[in-house]
Amino acid sequence: MADDEIYERYQAKAIDETNALGHDIAGWLGERHPGAAPVLGTGHPLADIMLVKHRPMPAEVQEGVAFFGRAGQAILKSLQRMRIDPLTLYGTACLKAAIDPTEEDLAEARGWLTREIHITQPRIVVTLGDDARAFLNSIDFPLSAPCEGEIGAIARFTPTIETLAVPDIDRCLDDAASKQTFWDAFKVLGTWYENLPPY
Repeated sequence: MADDEIYERYQAKAIDETNALGHDIAGWLGERHPGAAPVLGTGHPLADIMLVKHRPMPAEVQEGVAFFGRAGQAILKSLQRMRIDPLTLYGTACLKAAIDPTEEDLAEARGWLTREIHITQPRIVVTLGDDARAFLNSIDFPLSAPCEGEIGAIARFTPTIETLAVPDIDRCLDDAASKQTFWDAFKVLGTWYENLPPY
């Protein structure tokens, strides 16, 4: 079987699994938080880069998609500056709705993020903000090490996945100095991407 056929099968499987996850999220929220709209991940189902923010903003809640709105536009502009193909990205939020989560909700959300990482199989997870990094550290992911690296530094998460911690983009958009702090950390991704070996 040709490599492209194998990839297409993996991609089709990832799409099916992502759709099933979205169905499960919507079902959980419908039962426990009626009226709470799910905010699902977006991007390539087999992305090299996974962006993880902690909670959705109002525009993302309205559209039901993570990284919709100002944060998404800022990320896209940053990717263009670094010459990173946006089709190599998948973005998601740890919390899949605008709710005050119970412990049961948090446990379920950890399972959802774990599933997203298993489906996408990224080569790097970029955590946006301390809350997202702490949430990633709270999941029980096989062979993982805590993400304790400093902001703007690449660290090992698992034998096949690295992490990059950057500031929370949503908190940086209204202040020039904060935007610069975000960019200084996020641009490390450009160097990582340039040196990314093929599979």
